[in-house]
Amino acid sequence: MIINESKNKRIVIKIGSSSLTSRLGDISRHKLERLVDEVVKLKDDGHEVLLVSSGAVAAGYRRLGCLNRPTSLAEKQAAASIGQGLLMESYSERFISHGYTASQILITRSDFSDRDRYHNARNTINVLLDRGIIPIVNENDTVTVERLKFGDNDTLSAKVAGLVDADQLIILSDIDGLYTNDPRKNPNAKLLTKVSEITPEIEESAGEPGSAVGTGGMRSKIDAVKIAMASGISSFLGNATSPDIIHKAVIGKARGTYFVPGKSEFNLDTKRQWIAFHSGPEGEIVVSNKAKQGIDELKSLYPTGIRYVSGHFKKGSVVRIKDLDGNEVGLGVSNYSSKQLIKIKGISRDELAEVGPEEAINNNDLVCHTRLAVPIH
Repeated sequence: MIINESKNKRIVIKIGSSSLTSRLGDISRHKLERLVDEVVKLKDDGHEVLLVSSGAVAAGYRRLGCLNRPTSLAEKQAAASIGQGLLMESYSERFISHGYTASQILITRSDFSDRDRYHNARNTINVLLDRGIIPIVNENDTVTVERLKFGDNDTLSAKVAGLVDADQLIILSDIDGLYTNDPRKNPNAKLLTKVSEITPEIEESAGEPGSAVGTGGMRSKIDAVKIAMASGISSFLGNATSPDIIHKAVIGKARGTYFVPGKSEFNLDTKRQWIAFHSGPEGEIVVSNKAKQGIDELKSLYPTGIRYVSGHFKKGSVVRIKDLDGNEVGLGVSNYSSKQLIKIKGISRDELAEVGPEEAINNNDLVCHTRLAVPIH
Protein backbone atom coordinates (compact mmCIF):
# COMPACT_ATOMS: atom_id res chain seq x y z
CA MET A 1 0.00 0.00 0.00
CA ILE A 2 1.60 3.28 -1.15
CA ILE A 3 0.28 6.63 -0.02
CA ASN A 4 0.82 9.98 -1.69
CA GLU A 5 4.00 11.42 -0.16
CA SER A 6 3.67 14.93 -1.58
CA LYS A 7 0.86 16.10 0.71
CA ASN A 8 1.88 17.54 4.05
CA LYS A 9 -0.20 15.82 6.70
CA ARG A 10 -1.34 16.36 10.25
CA ILE A 11 -0.33 13.16 12.02
CA VAL A 12 -1.13 11.91 15.52
CA ILE A 13 1.29 9.28 16.82
CA LYS A 14 0.42 7.19 19.87
CA ILE A 15 3.44 5.75 21.67
CA GLY A 16 2.74 3.07 24.28
CA SER A 17 4.60 2.50 27.53
CA SER A 18 6.27 -0.66 26.29
CA SER A 19 7.66 1.31 23.34
CA LEU A 20 9.42 3.76 25.65
CA THR A 21 10.55 1.90 28.74
CA SER A 22 13.28 -0.61 29.54
CA ARG A 23 12.79 -4.08 30.93
CA LEU A 24 13.14 -2.59 34.43
CA GLY A 25 10.38 -0.06 33.85
CA ASP A 26 12.53 3.07 33.52
CA ILE A 27 12.60 5.27 30.43
CA SER A 28 14.83 3.75 27.77
CA ARG A 29 16.74 6.68 26.33
CA HIS A 30 17.67 4.59 23.33
CA LYS A 31 14.02 3.82 22.51
CA LEU A 32 12.85 7.37 23.11
CA GLU A 33 15.65 8.97 21.11
CA ARG A 34 15.11 6.65 18.17
CA LEU A 35 11.39 7.45 18.06
CA VAL A 36 12.04 11.18 18.41
CA ASP A 37 14.54 11.04 15.56
CA GLU A 38 11.87 9.42 13.37
CA VAL A 39 9.38 12.15 14.29
CA VAL A 40 11.99 14.75 13.37
CA LYS A 41 12.17 13.25 9.87
CA LEU A 42 8.46 13.90 9.46
CA LYS A 43 8.87 17.47 10.71
CA ASP A 44 11.75 18.04 8.32
CA ASP A 45 9.48 16.83 5.50
CA GLY A 46 6.90 19.48 6.43
CA HIS A 47 4.35 17.38 8.30
CA GLU A 48 2.60 18.52 11.48
CA VAL A 49 3.05 15.98 14.26
CA LEU A 50 1.34 15.52 17.61
CA LEU A 51 2.36 12.78 20.06
CA VAL A 52 0.08 10.98 22.51
CA SER A 53 2.61 9.42 24.82
CA SER A 54 2.19 6.90 27.58
CA GLY A 55 4.99 6.14 30.00
CA ALA A 56 4.53 8.49 32.97
CA VAL A 57 3.53 5.83 35.50
CA ALA A 58 6.00 3.32 34.07
CA ALA A 59 8.80 5.88 34.23
CA GLY A 60 8.02 7.02 37.76
CA TYR A 61 7.05 4.02 39.85
CA ARG A 62 10.58 2.81 40.60
CA ARG A 63 11.58 6.33 41.67
CA LEU A 64 8.62 6.11 44.03
CA GLY A 65 10.18 3.05 45.62
CA CYS A 66 7.86 0.43 44.11
CA LEU A 67 9.38 -2.81 42.85
CA ASN A 68 6.46 -3.47 40.53
CA ARG A 69 3.94 -1.27 38.73
CA PRO A 70 1.55 -0.05 41.45
CA THR A 71 -2.07 -1.15 41.49
CA SER A 72 -3.62 1.39 43.87
CA LEU A 73 -4.90 4.64 42.36
CA ALA A 74 -2.96 6.82 44.82
CA GLU A 75 0.37 5.12 44.04
CA LYS A 76 -0.28 5.28 40.29
CA GLN A 77 -0.96 8.98 40.54
CA ALA A 78 2.11 9.57 42.69
CA ALA A 79 4.24 7.63 40.20
CA ALA A 80 2.78 9.66 37.34
CA SER A 81 3.66 12.92 39.09
CA ILE A 82 7.31 11.81 39.10
CA GLY A 83 7.37 10.14 35.72
CA GLN A 84 5.63 12.88 33.76
CA GLY A 85 8.45 15.32 34.45
CA LEU A 86 11.09 12.74 33.57
CA LEU A 87 9.28 11.89 30.35
CA MET A 88 8.89 15.49 29.20
CA GLU A 89 12.47 16.34 30.09
CA SER A 90 13.71 13.50 27.89
CA TYR A 91 11.44 14.46 25.01
CA SER A 92 12.30 18.17 25.20
CA GLU A 93 16.05 17.62 25.30
CA ARG A 94 16.00 15.38 22.26
CA PHE A 95 13.69 17.60 20.19
CA ILE A 96 15.68 20.73 21.08
CA SER A 97 18.85 18.99 19.88
CA HIS A 98 17.18 18.85 16.45
CA GLY A 99 15.97 22.45 16.57
CA TYR A 100 12.34 21.71 17.49
CA THR A 101 10.30 22.66 20.54
CA ALA A 102 7.93 20.29 22.33
CA SER A 103 5.02 21.28 24.55
CA GLN A 104 3.16 19.34 27.20
CA ILE A 105 -0.62 18.98 27.30
CA LEU A 106 -2.17 17.04 30.20
CA ILE A 107 -5.83 16.32 29.68
CA THR A 108 -8.76 14.59 31.37
CA ARG A 109 -12.02 13.25 30.03
CA SER A 110 -13.88 16.18 31.59
CA ASP A 111 -11.83 18.51 29.39
CA PHE A 112 -13.48 16.80 26.43
CA SER A 113 -16.99 16.53 27.89
CA ASP A 114 -17.24 20.29 28.51
CA ARG A 115 -17.74 21.79 25.07
CA ASP A 116 -16.02 25.11 25.87
CA ARG A 117 -12.94 23.32 27.21
CA TYR A 118 -13.06 20.98 24.21
CA HIS A 119 -12.86 23.96 21.84
CA ASN A 120 -10.19 25.62 23.97
CA ALA A 121 -8.05 22.47 23.73
CA ARG A 122 -8.61 22.35 19.98
CA ASN A 123 -7.65 26.02 19.56
CA THR A 124 -4.54 25.68 21.74
CA ILE A 125 -3.27 22.63 19.86
CA ASN A 126 -3.94 24.31 16.50
CA VAL A 127 -1.84 27.32 17.54
CA LEU A 128 1.01 25.04 18.62
CA LEU A 129 0.92 23.06 15.37
CA ASP A 130 0.71 26.23 13.28
CA ARG A 131 3.86 27.51 15.02
CA GLY A 132 5.78 24.30 14.34
CA ILE A 133 5.64 23.07 17.94
CA ILE A 134 5.26 19.35 18.72
CA PRO A 135 2.49 18.91 21.31
CA ILE A 136 2.91 15.89 23.57
CA VAL A 137 -0.41 14.82 25.07
CA ASN A 138 -1.02 12.48 27.97
CA GLU A 139 -3.89 11.87 30.32
CA ASN A 140 -3.46 13.81 33.55
CA ASP A 141 -3.02 10.65 35.63
CA THR A 142 -2.01 12.60 38.73
CA VAL A 143 -5.49 14.03 39.31
CA THR A 144 -7.86 11.94 37.18
CA VAL A 145 -10.36 9.78 39.05
CA GLU A 146 -11.26 6.40 37.59
CA ARG A 147 -14.75 7.37 36.45
CA LEU A 148 -13.29 10.23 34.37
CA LYS A 149 -10.44 8.28 32.78
CA PHE A 150 -10.25 7.67 29.04
CA GLY A 151 -9.28 4.11 29.92
CA ASP A 152 -6.05 4.07 27.94
CA ASN A 153 -4.05 6.23 25.56
CA ASP A 154 -5.26 4.30 22.53
CA THR A 155 -8.70 5.80 23.09
CA LEU A 156 -7.21 9.19 23.91
CA SER A 157 -5.13 9.23 20.71
CA ALA A 158 -8.20 8.54 18.55
CA LYS A 159 -10.16 11.29 20.26
CA VAL A 160 -7.26 13.72 19.89
CA ALA A 161 -6.97 12.80 16.20
CA GLY A 162 -10.62 13.75 15.75
CA LEU A 163 -10.19 16.88 17.85
CA VAL A 164 -7.46 18.27 15.56
CA ASP A 165 -8.83 16.92 12.24
CA ALA A 166 -5.79 14.71 11.73
CA ASP A 167 -5.07 13.05 8.40
CA GLN A 168 -3.60 9.93 9.99
CA LEU A 169 -3.40 8.18 13.35
CA ILE A 170 -0.37 5.97 13.95
CA ILE A 171 -0.57 3.59 16.93
CA LEU A 172 2.79 2.12 17.88
CA SER A 173 2.85 -0.96 20.06
CA ASP A 174 4.83 -4.15 20.71
CA ILE A 175 2.98 -6.10 18.00
CA ASP A 176 3.28 -5.91 14.20
CA GLY A 177 -0.38 -5.20 13.60
CA LEU A 178 -3.76 -6.87 13.59
CA TYR A 179 -3.69 -10.64 13.09
CA THR A 180 -6.44 -13.12 12.35
CA ASN A 181 -5.64 -14.60 15.76
CA ASP A 182 -3.20 -14.05 18.61
CA PRO A 183 0.22 -14.74 17.00
CA ARG A 184 1.74 -15.50 20.40
CA LYS A 185 -0.62 -18.46 20.77
CA ASN A 186 -1.35 -19.41 17.17
CA PRO A 187 1.67 -19.70 14.80
CA ASN A 188 -0.73 -19.86 11.84
CA ALA A 189 -2.18 -16.42 12.57
CA LYS A 190 -1.94 -14.10 9.55
CA LEU A 191 -1.21 -10.39 9.56
CA LEU A 192 -4.00 -8.27 8.07
CA THR A 193 -2.33 -5.54 6.01
CA LYS A 194 -5.44 -3.54 5.11
CA VAL A 195 -8.79 -3.26 6.87
CA SER A 196 -11.68 -1.14 5.64
CA GLU A 197 -14.32 -2.43 8.05
CA ILE A 198 -14.18 -3.63 11.66
CA THR A 199 -16.19 -6.83 11.49
CA PRO A 200 -17.50 -8.89 14.43
CA GLU A 201 -14.82 -11.48 13.55
CA ILE A 202 -12.08 -8.87 13.94
CA GLU A 203 -13.48 -7.75 17.29
CA GLU A 204 -13.69 -11.34 18.47
CA SER A 205 -10.03 -11.95 17.60
CA ALA A 206 -8.86 -8.92 19.61
CA GLY A 207 -6.87 -10.15 22.60
CA GLU A 208 -6.37 -9.01 26.18
CA PRO A 209 -3.65 -6.59 27.33
CA GLY A 210 -0.30 -8.12 26.39
CA SER A 211 2.22 -6.05 28.31
CA ALA A 212 2.94 -5.73 32.01
CA VAL A 213 4.00 -2.13 31.43
CA GLY A 214 1.10 -0.79 29.38
CA THR A 215 -2.65 -0.79 29.94
CA GLY A 216 -4.10 -1.25 26.46
CA GLY A 217 -4.50 -4.49 24.54
CA MET A 218 -5.65 -5.17 21.00
CA ARG A 219 -9.26 -4.62 22.04
CA SER A 220 -8.55 -1.01 23.03
CA LYS A 221 -6.67 -0.47 19.77
CA ILE A 222 -9.61 -1.76 17.75
CA ASP A 223 -11.97 0.54 19.65
CA ALA A 224 -9.61 3.47 18.99
CA VAL A 225 -9.44 2.66 15.29
CA LYS A 226 -13.24 2.52 15.11
CA ILE A 227 -13.44 6.03 16.57
CA ALA A 228 -10.87 7.29 14.06
CA MET A 229 -12.61 5.60 11.12
CA ALA A 230 -15.96 7.10 12.15
CA SER A 231 -14.22 10.48 12.03
CA GLY A 232 -12.90 9.78 8.52
CA ILE A 233 -9.30 9.34 9.68
CA SER A 234 -6.96 6.66 8.35
CA SER A 235 -5.03 4.68 10.96
CA PHE A 236 -1.98 2.45 11.14
CA LEU A 237 -0.99 -0.12 13.75
CA GLY A 238 2.57 -1.38 13.86
CA ASN A 239 5.56 -2.38 15.96
CA ALA A 240 7.52 0.51 17.45
CA THR A 241 10.78 -1.44 17.18
CA SER A 242 10.60 -1.80 13.39
CA PRO A 243 13.26 0.35 11.70
CA ASP A 244 11.96 3.68 10.37
CA ILE A 245 8.43 2.58 11.26
CA ILE A 246 6.93 6.08 11.50
CA HIS A 247 8.14 7.39 8.14
CA LYS A 248 7.21 4.13 6.40
CA ALA A 249 3.75 4.22 8.01
CA VAL A 250 3.12 7.68 6.57
CA ILE A 251 4.09 6.69 3.02
CA GLY A 252 2.30 3.36 3.16
CA LYS A 253 5.32 1.06 3.11
CA ALA A 254 5.45 -0.14 6.72
CA ARG A 255 4.80 -3.65 7.94
CA GLY A 256 1.60 -3.47 9.92
CA THR A 257 -2.12 -2.93 9.46
CA TYR A 258 -3.62 0.04 7.62
CA PHE A 259 -7.19 0.92 8.54
CA VAL A 260 -8.83 2.88 5.74
CA PRO A 261 -12.27 4.42 6.32
CA GLY A 262 -14.68 4.19 3.41
CA LYS A 263 -16.00 7.37 1.89
CA SER A 264 -19.28 7.69 3.74
CA GLU A 265 -21.91 10.31 4.37
CA PHE A 266 -21.87 9.09 7.97
CA ASN A 267 -18.32 10.15 8.79
CA LEU A 268 -18.70 12.50 11.71
CA ASP A 269 -17.97 16.20 11.62
CA THR A 270 -16.37 17.85 14.65
CA LYS A 271 -19.70 18.62 16.30
CA ARG A 272 -21.01 15.06 15.99
CA GLN A 273 -17.66 13.68 17.17
CA TRP A 274 -18.10 15.68 20.34
CA ILE A 275 -21.67 14.41 20.80
CA ALA A 276 -20.73 10.78 20.13
CA PHE A 277 -17.43 10.41 21.94
CA HIS A 278 -16.95 13.17 24.49
CA SER A 279 -20.14 14.82 25.69
CA GLY A 280 -21.23 12.79 28.72
CA PRO A 281 -25.04 12.41 28.44
CA GLU A 282 -27.01 13.96 31.28
CA GLY A 283 -30.42 12.35 30.84
CA GLU A 284 -32.58 9.98 28.81
CA ILE A 285 -35.49 10.31 26.40
CA VAL A 286 -37.68 7.35 25.44
CA VAL A 287 -39.31 7.67 22.02
CA SER A 288 -42.13 6.00 20.13
CA ASN A 289 -41.51 3.41 17.43
CA LYS A 290 -42.37 5.95 14.73
CA ALA A 291 -39.92 8.46 16.18
CA LYS A 292 -37.25 5.74 16.38
CA GLN A 293 -37.72 5.04 12.68
CA GLY A 294 -37.28 8.74 11.97
CA ILE A 295 -34.03 8.83 13.96
CA ASP A 296 -32.79 5.78 12.03
CA GLU A 297 -33.39 7.86 8.90
CA LEU A 298 -31.46 10.79 10.44
CA LYS A 299 -34.58 12.93 10.86
CA SER A 300 -35.15 15.39 13.70
CA LEU A 301 -36.92 14.29 16.89
CA TYR A 302 -40.15 16.17 17.71
CA PRO A 303 -41.91 16.32 21.09
CA THR A 304 -44.84 14.40 19.66
CA GLY A 305 -42.57 11.33 19.46
CA ILE A 306 -41.35 11.50 23.08
CA ARG A 307 -42.93 9.12 25.58
CA TYR A 308 -40.79 9.46 28.74
CA VAL A 309 -38.09 11.79 30.07
CA SER A 310 -35.68 10.92 32.89
CA GLY A 311 -32.85 12.77 34.57
CA HIS A 312 -32.36 16.47 35.20
CA PHE A 313 -30.74 18.42 32.38
CA LYS A 314 -30.65 21.89 30.93
CA LYS A 315 -31.32 23.12 27.43
CA GLY A 316 -28.29 22.29 25.27
CA SER A 317 -27.40 19.13 27.20
CA VAL A 318 -26.64 15.85 25.45
CA VAL A 319 -29.14 13.09 26.21
CA ARG A 320 -29.43 9.39 25.42
CA ILE A 321 -32.32 8.42 23.16
CA LYS A 322 -33.90 5.01 23.80
CA ASP A 323 -36.73 3.04 22.23
CA LEU A 324 -39.68 1.55 24.11
CA ASP A 325 -37.72 -1.67 24.72
CA GLY A 326 -34.89 0.21 26.44
CA ASN A 327 -32.42 -0.09 23.56
CA GLU A 328 -30.23 2.94 22.97
CA VAL A 329 -31.02 4.55 19.62
CA GLY A 330 -28.61 7.47 19.67
CA LEU A 331 -27.44 10.66 21.30
CA GLY A 332 -28.51 14.23 20.72
CA VAL A 333 -28.44 17.81 21.97
CA SER A 334 -31.78 18.75 23.52
CA ASN A 335 -33.39 22.07 22.60
CA TYR A 336 -35.29 21.96 25.89
CA SER A 337 -34.60 21.27 29.55
CA SER A 338 -35.93 18.09 31.15
CA LYS A 339 -38.68 20.06 32.91
CA GLN A 340 -39.78 21.63 29.63
CA LEU A 341 -39.75 18.30 27.79
CA ILE A 342 -41.93 16.66 30.44
CA LYS A 343 -44.50 19.40 29.88
CA ILE A 344 -44.48 19.33 26.07
CA LYS A 345 -43.84 15.64 25.30
CA GLY A 346 -46.46 14.19 23.00
CA ILE A 347 -47.88 17.50 21.80
CA SER A 348 -48.10 18.28 18.09
CA ARG A 349 -45.86 20.63 16.15
CA ASP A 350 -48.76 23.09 15.71
CA GLU A 351 -49.32 23.24 19.47
CA LEU A 352 -45.60 23.76 20.00
CA ALA A 353 -45.35 26.81 17.74
CA GLU A 354 -45.76 29.31 20.57
CA VAL A 355 -43.48 27.47 23.00
CA GLY A 356 -40.12 27.22 21.22
CA PRO A 357 -38.27 25.29 18.50
CA GLU A 358 -40.30 22.64 16.67
CA GLU A 359 -37.61 20.01 17.18
CA ALA A 360 -36.75 18.55 20.54
CA ILE A 361 -33.49 17.46 18.90
CA ASN A 362 -32.45 18.77 15.48
CA ASN A 363 -31.03 16.18 13.08
CA ASN A 364 -27.81 18.23 12.85
CA ASP A 365 -27.36 17.62 16.59
CA LEU A 366 -28.04 13.90 16.40
CA VAL A 367 -25.87 10.78 16.29
CA CYS A 368 -27.71 7.58 15.37
CA HIS A 369 -26.28 4.27 16.60
CA THR A 370 -27.58 2.27 13.64
CA ARG A 371 -25.52 4.50 11.35
CA LEU A 372 -22.44 4.50 13.56
CA ALA A 373 -21.18 1.10 14.69
CA VAL A 374 -18.56 2.38 17.13
CA PRO A 375 -18.19 2.39 20.92
CA ILE A 376 -20.09 5.43 22.18
CA HIS A 377 -19.61 6.20 25.89
